[in-house]
Amino acid sequence: MAFFDMTTIPARALVQGISMKAVYGEQLMLMVVDLEAGAVLPAHHHHHEQMGMVLEGELHFTIGEETKICSAGDTYLIPSNVIHSVTVSKAGPAKVLDVFNPPREDYK
Repeated sequence: MAFFDMTTIPARALVQGISMKAVYGEQLMLMVVDLEAGAVLPAHHHHHEQMGMVLEGELHFTIGEETKICSAGDTYLIPSNVIHSVTVSKAGPAKVLDVFNPPREDYK
């Protein structure tokens, strides 16, 4: 399939206050993630390389030992097996675009 309509893909809850929609090919997965104000994605890691961009809102992002406040237009790279976490600003919701290689089987 060459084209996807994100409006037809059902959202899936990741943790309380965070949901995503995913599309994938053989080697890549793209996710649009909606995060409510104050939501927390706890520290975790996975073997997938992950890269993303903040589309809306403000996030307190920790990747390894580095923490940064990220807002619309900021991009990030999470190498394989590096611990990372996210806390959304209480000022409002956020939206990010994430890309994974390889696709995450647990999100298909």
